[in-house]
Amino acid sequence: MRRPQRRVAAKQTRLREVDEIRLLNEWIDAGKPLPRTKLLPPSKSAGPVPTAGEHPEYGACTLFDELPLSQKTKDGLRKAGFTEMSEIQRAALPHALCGRDILGAAKTGSGKTLAFVIPLIEKLYRERWGPEDGVGCIILSPTNDLAGQIFEVIKKVGQFHNFSGGVIVGKRKGIEIEKERVNSLNILVCTPGRLVQHFNETANFDCSQLQLLVLDEADQILDHGFRNQVDAIISQIPKVRQTLLFSATQTKSVKDLARVSLRDPEYISVHEEARTATPDTLEQYAMIVPLEQKLNMLWSFIKRHLNSKTIVFLSSVKQVKFVYEIFKKLRPGIPLKCMHGRMKHVVQQAIVADFNEATSVLFSTDITSRGLDIKNVDWVVQVDCPENIDNYIHRVGRTARYNKKGKSLIFLCPEEEAMLEKLKATESKIPIHIRKPKAEQLEQISQSIASVLVKFPNLQELGKRAFVTYLKAVYLQKDKKVFNLSRFSAEQFAAYAASLGLPVTPKIRFISHKKNVSKKDMEDIDMKQMKSSLEHEVTITPKINIDLTLCDGDDDILYPKKPTADANMDDRLDDVLHPKESATDTNVTGLERPFKKKKLKINVNRPSGTRVKYDDEGNAIPPLASVAEEVSLEPVVHKDKISQRYAEMLREMQKHDKEDKLEHKKTLREKKLQKKMKLKRKRQEDTGAGSEEDSGSESDRGQDTANKGKKRYFNSDDEDNDAAKDGDVLAQQEALALKLLSNMHS
Repeated sequence: MRRPQRRVAAKQTRLREVDEIRLLNEWIDAGKPLPRTKLLPPSKSAGPVPTAGEHPEYGACTLFDELPLSQKTKDGLRKAGFTEMSEIQRAALPHALCGRDILGAAKTGSGKTLAFVIPLIEKLYRERWGPEDGVGCIILSPTNDLAGQIFEVIKKVGQFHNFSGGVIVGKRKGIEIEKERVNSLNILVCTPGRLVQHFNETANFDCSQLQLLVLDEADQILDHGFRNQVDAIISQIPKVRQTLLFSATQTKSVKDLARVSLRDPEYISVHEEARTATPDTLEQYAMIVPLEQKLNMLWSFIKRHLNSKTIVFLSSVKQVKFVYEIFKKLRPGIPLKCMHGRMKHVVQQAIVADFNEATSVLFSTDITSRGLDIKNVDWVVQVDCPENIDNYIHRVGRTARYNKKGKSLIFLCPEEEAMLEKLKATESKIPIHIRKPKAEQLEQISQSIASVLVKFPNLQELGKRAFVTYLKAVYLQKDKKVFNLSRFSAEQFAAYAASLGLPVTPKIRFISHKKNVSKKDMEDIDMKQMKSSLEHEVTITPKINIDLTLCDGDDDILYPKKPTADANMDDRLDDVLHPKESATDTNVTGLERPFKKKKLKINVNRPSGTRVKYDDEGNAIPPLASVAEEVSLEPVVHKDKISQRYAEMLREMQKHDKEDKLEHKKTLREKKLQKKMKLKRKRQEDTGAGSEEDSGSESDRGQDTANKGKKRYFNSDDEDNDAAKDGDVLAQQEALALKLLSNMHS
């Protein structure tokens, strides 16, 4: 009786769903808003409430229950606590439910995730999508954590539906299990690289029936970092589909929109006319801090905000690791955490969960700057300058979410004040206030960091990497109005290295090709690369008498200042490539002047330059000795020492060889004795043996005993006896050979 009842109940459920879908389609068609219309909330003097049987317009509603949504979706929203729509949801959902393509932009923390999760669930529900239909929706996310967060929202909203879904992120681990199940999933939340991997490796992976494509943080996904992956994905999915693009800083590039095949999209920017580009409840501050004082300022800030949940942004993974480990050793009095892209996805999820639950400080790269919904963040501190205005907006968007209050602080070097001007510009719409650091509240921790590095030598290498990666991050930035290492001096780099507790300024190899480098700074640059660079430059110049005097100025390691016209160029390394013309040849250029072969030689006896250098003992060093510092006056190979060492090794080998031979001889004797004893026991067991056999065996044993010493070894004690016996045998053999030869001749 139970089976028929279940069948009847299932049939009734299907019929109810069919009726609901029919009514939803009629409602959507009857009340859909006009294209290119901005949907505003209804005024108090709204029109009359529609009577029963009529389909009300849903383009200006404010509650989720007023939208043409299925009952299962409304139940999921209600259970998850979503009742009233935000601005982006109110503006985007009516257009998305009609099946239109959306290009949406809104401030961080404004609820963009629900603006595309609800349409995709309703789309699949109205199409009566099932497991046998395969992949119906793909959501692309730039990071693993954001993908996991999106999937959690899908599970909450769609908990009463029967769709299957999964998160496809990570690297090679777990891909074999995914290959078995990916074709049966209806909703895929994935990163671009992982999805391309399944297109290339998973057999029968089919997305030909795809209904909807979503790009969250679309500006980053359409950027150069994911360009090849996105192009590969677009080529594998149908062009006739619905596409939704959402981000806090959206792009309007025609090329980017054409790449994803948007069809007459609705551009929705609810905050385009807003007074600020960041949340109104966010207080933003900037502070001019010298490079060498950044860590001191960060430590002082954390010590004064021990009851605040803070996210600290740094440029590179090595910086995050170093600052986290150092501050953890110094113990500021608040729990510390760190997060970066080198961590596994499971570890990142655990860190975000722990940070959500308790007050602590999270050191992070830009991996947490996009999309992550972390609750109740009080402060966002940007120790390193962001790449651009968009990146700044995403960083500060981790606080002041959903109309809650928050604060942000950015440290800018005096050389990066151009970024402050960009933030204060009218078109940026970022109300930022300048704060001056208070010297009396600044704690100096450089000596403490140095003592920690002495105690933990592995952190010293990490500090060197942090130093180099920071300079490299600045060097590789495209906006040279803000990021320009030529504005920093060698003293600033040395002071920054000292602030990290490093005893010596690390080498900077990635920019060692500059030719105007002082002798002092040359010690911090890879000498091999420097020499190869100079040799390359010299080969393309005319043949000249080269002056190898090095300058002693305080030039920049990376980009030395150009000398003025009246500057003294005699002490500059630039003279190596462009020598000064003599007064007698003012009418003849360097390329036209005839040269003699003798000028190609360097006069070693003639001092070049006027500088006098002294060694540690106070003795004067010849002018060219600095160029030949690597050449040693003592011979590198000492033949007497090598011969003596070989003789010692030979004696040791002979000694060990003699011991090994004695040990081997002893082992052979023991084996032979065991064999004899075994043979003796066997003969005793043989009762049929006669006395003659016994006597014969005794004679054999005697013969074996006699022949026991016939094995000869080098350097043995009985070498003379053996040699005599060998001589007798050899004489007998020679006599026999002569006899045979004489018989043959006869």
